[in-house]
Amino acid sequence: MAALEGKRILLGVTGGIAAYKAAELCRLLVKDGAHVRVVMTAAAEAFVTPMTMQTLSGHKVARHLLDASEEAEVGHIRLADEADLVVVAPATADAMARFAGGLANDLLSTVVLASRAPVLLAPAMNVNMWENLLTQANLGRLLDTGRFFTVGPESGPLACGWIGAGRMIEPELIRDAARAHLTGSPSLAGKRVVVTAGPTHEPVDDVRFLGNRSSGKMGFALAAVAAARGARVTLVAGPVQLPTPGGVEARIDVETALEMHEAVMHASVDVDVVVMTAAVADFRPVAQVRGKLSRREGVSTLELTPNPDILADLGRARQGTSKPVLVGFAAEVADTEETLRQRARAKLQEKRCDVVIANDVSGTDIGFGSENNAGWIVRAEGPDIVLPRSAKRRFAEAIWDHLAPLIA
Repeated sequence: MAALEGKRILLGVTGGIAAYKAAELCRLLVKDGAHVRVVMTAAAEAFVTPMTMQTLSGHKVARHLLDASEEAEVGHIRLADEADLVVVAPATADAMARFAGGLANDLLSTVVLASRAPVLLAPAMNVNMWENLLTQANLGRLLDTGRFFTVGPESGPLACGWIGAGRMIEPELIRDAARAHLTGSPSLAGKRVVVTAGPTHEPVDDVRFLGNRSSGKMGFALAAVAAARGARVTLVAGPVQLPTPGGVEARIDVETALEMHEAVMHASVDVDVVVMTAAVADFRPVAQVRGKLSRREGVSTLELTPNPDILADLGRARQGTSKPVLVGFAAEVADTEETLRQRARAKLQEKRCDVVIANDVSGTDIGFGSENNAGWIVRAEGPDIVLPRSAKRRFAEAIWDHLAPLIA
């Protein structure tokens, strides 16, 4: 049986040069067993014809809100009610602004507003439009509803001649994201996954330690989503006060980097993927002082020694094989996005891993200790993929959407 057999997808096509990719997306969704109804904006017709989309979908394309013949055949409320998933590809800046504003002055915005189905957006626009604070505010408003999700955009050469984020992600990956939302991502069913989370604490004396501000929330969200998608998850957690997510098969609590190294190397035998979300301390004191250091005894010199590099050791242990898929996190304080991605690419090569999730933790209410995250997926093969600011659970969903095909 095809992965999307019987699923009802409403495909919204808006007016951007990437609209030509919507034809291939429609073909893939239909091939996967979905019943696809297409809604096109007037601007979309400048890039792809309704006849093309009608031929590929097998249904008349809906185009006008106030058209008596179209309303008599399939009204906009029926289109909204019947959809299991709404996919908007491309999702232009204008379309996202309309959705965020609750507008209903064309057919697509009306259907999106009237539907209770989740909405998957595949953004596509000029890099300056994508990075504009107004666009990001509109997108953030949509994501915060819990009903809207994104896939892409990619970074690379754009049709306008600029280079940067804003290129619509390829139709195959949009299809995969649709599968994940409608089927619980069956590609993770039975997969063995190891996720690390939280900080490590390196004892200085019996009272103090070296550590960082990691809360473990990102790693716990990744473990929760993987378990919800059918994976057999082992969670290796540093010293955090978080409940074990439902469905997680095993939890191993550790405190130091040495303990995490031992736990991860043991747990990673014959698994499919290891996601190193934990913020492992780079150094530890050479010797732990018994008791408590006191200022009365004067200033002490603290001698440090490097901790083992868990991700690099996993990369070396693969010995040229592709299993497990190795995913690292690069939490950086970077001046620009390009600097952030360059550091992630360097880490990708140094650690011999497959994917690095790069995020800038220098901002407020993002990264360490917060409820939100944003960053980039930097891969050994293929273009970098931007992950817009969102709650960590939704951020984790987006990461697994992109990792599932690699694991499969």
